[in-house]
Amino acid sequence: MKLLRKFLNKQEKHFIEGKLKAWFPLWEAIDTFLYSTGSRTLKGPHIRDALDFKRLMITVVVALAPTVLMALYNTGLQANLAIVSGAEATSWQANLIRTVGIGFNPNNILACLAHGALYFFPLYIITMLVGGFWEVLFAIVRKHEVAEGFLVTGLLIPLILPPTVPYWQLALGTTFGIVIGKEVFGGVGMNILNPALTTRAFLYFAYPAQESGDKIWVAVDSLSQPTALAQYADPLIEMTTSWKDAFLGLIPGSLGETSTLACLIGAFILIITKVGSWRIMLSTLLGMVGMSLVFNLIGSDTNPMFAVTPQWHLVLGGFAFGAVYMATDPVSAAYTQTGKWIYGAMIGILVILVRVVNPAFPEGMMLAILFMNVFSPIIDKIVVNANVKRRLARDVQ
Repeated sequence: MKLLRKFLNKQEKHFIEGKLKAWFPLWEAIDTFLYSTGSRTLKGPHIRDALDFKRLMITVVVALAPTVLMALYNTGLQANLAIVSGAEATSWQANLIRTVGIGFNPNNILACLAHGALYFFPLYIITMLVGGFWEVLFAIVRKHEVAEGFLVTGLLIPLILPPTVPYWQLALGTTFGIVIGKEVFGGVGMNILNPALTTRAFLYFAYPAQESGDKIWVAVDSLSQPTALAQYADPLIEMTTSWKDAFLGLIPGSLGETSTLACLIGAFILIITKVGSWRIMLSTLLGMVGMSLVFNLIGSDTNPMFAVTPQWHLVLGGFAFGAVYMATDPVSAAYTQTGKWIYGAMIGILVILVRVVNPAFPEGMMLAILFMNVFSPIIDKIVVNANVKRRLARDVQ
């Protein structure tokens, strides 16, 4: 590591004053990714804090680790279960598993992890390459540093997509999410929408056949199987998923959204490190519980979603994942304390409204968060103005 540090120090002059000056953001991104920044605050009225932007992003990556592990395991598990049940698998992943001789035993944890990894890591690599290209390009054009925020965005994007998403669609969606969802607003800290959810929304509405339906959730070409949420929404389909399996994440779905348990572990890490807002997580949960109980009391003879209880809404779809990792995005979420309660509660209410009332879209977390991303500045503005008026009235008295 000392040799690498000396090498980087020796090359620094070429990127600061030499012919490679235009590529300084790329060199700086590599240097600060490997080592702490050399810049230090020595004096002046500055606040010193051990938590910088890089540490914050790395903490989120650590909090996502349980979800990634479950994504690998469950993706492989669902594929192996389908294959041993007689489903035909012709993908390159399945052929590679046969060639290597790992097998498709669903009871073998390593076999499931290996099979799932062949689906997750290509998506992750493509996302990082495409997204990283746009991040570096805009940093060079604007002559500013490459922010570490894409370390999280690049991990979130494949986790919220089905394992069978075409690679070219992933590249296109990542481009849209980074460029249109963030860079056009000015980059990190300027965007009003969550870039990962912007990617998901673009792909869903641009290519609905490959992003919804029954054939995309299990990584086997010939298998058609609905998600647990879709089973609930369709009165003609018998519910076959247990609450325990849904909580653990042993069900078909997007790569990283199935395991509520993994999301709760991530929530614990984010809360104890004070990186994620517990107010947003809790208010989102309370909004969901309150709205779902209202529909439970109203009831319906034609819409089975009215009868879905809060504990089922918690483990179905992307609710837990969205509440922990998406709604708490410090850039696109509300930042005032009162605003966080309102913002989170509205997400919880909206996701139930979309799930229950809208028959064409059984999932609602993505739309609820994006909708409230747009309104979070207004919420904060109202809260700040109310605080100013209250203090002025107090001073007058």
